[in-house]
Amino acid sequence: MIIWISSYPKSGNTWLRSLISNYFFSKDGNFNFELIKQIDSFPSSKFFRNYEDKFEKPEDTSKYWIKEQEKINSLNKIFFLKTHNALCKINGNKFTDQNNTLAAIYIVRDPRNVITSIANHYQITTQNAFDFMKDKNRGIIEREGNRYTGFQPLFSWDLHLKSWTENTLYPSLIIKYEDLIIDTASVFKKVLEFIKKITNSKNNIDKQKLLKCVENCKFSNLKTMEREKGFDESMVDKKTGEKIAFFNLGEKNNYQDILEKNLINEMNDYFKYQLKKYKYII
Repeated sequence: MIIWISSYPKSGNTWLRSLISNYFFSKDGNFNFELIKQIDSFPSSKFFRNYEDKFEKPEDTSKYWIKEQEKINSLNKIFFLKTHNALCKINGNKFTDQNNTLAAIYIVRDPRNVITSIANHYQITTQNAFDFMKDKNRGIIEREGNRYTGFQPLFSWDLHLKSWTENTLYPSLIIKYEDLIIDTASVFKKVLEFIKKITNSKNNIDKQKLLKCVENCKFSNLKTMEREKGFDESMVDKKTGEKIAFFNLGEKNNYQDILEKNLINEMNDYFKYQLKKYKYII
């Protein structure tokens, strides 16, 4: 069965995957970016490129979402899968269902800091990044030749958040990126306890390995590793052809030092309900 590691883009998904993959997939407790690859991104091109379907529209791959998850689950194992997909239906096709999903771990981040990471990642202005986050039709699209082989509907930031956090079909753990920064070990322990419970595991949490994972996966260490060895998920600057740093500011990302006051006010107003609910504003 599948355990989803879900978030809106640039919300800490890669950091959490680093911690989880380090804990569960490293034999010696050391970390490298190859470990993250054991947590596949879904839906992505690798799952759909071998179909003979023409996939003339981005959403055409949605008809195979469940079929591909059934293939994954036919192996009768626990699988962690990363997704930025909203928990939704497209053309009547469910993203997932109770036969394929065991649980979900959702990471939420202050949208006023998400926006600066979105701007850096896609090399756009913060105003354009705000438009990106408000767009109810926004999605991530992959193409191979003339075919659309990957489609992740995001919707707007608030609708994405709502789709996963108000889900009642599967057990869910909601964590805040900011809490992960403040006390990584405590939040990661909560994640491991959640996984232990939903998988009915008899294994106790290895506290020493937990702490080693936390140390290995410090943002500064991930940033250094990317600089020295590269990171497959980083984008390429269309103007220069150079890789854009994936691990950019991390905990140093403070919207108050970056965003113009009028844009902060716009975001405070537009996402007021969610900002209050998650105590980003009082």
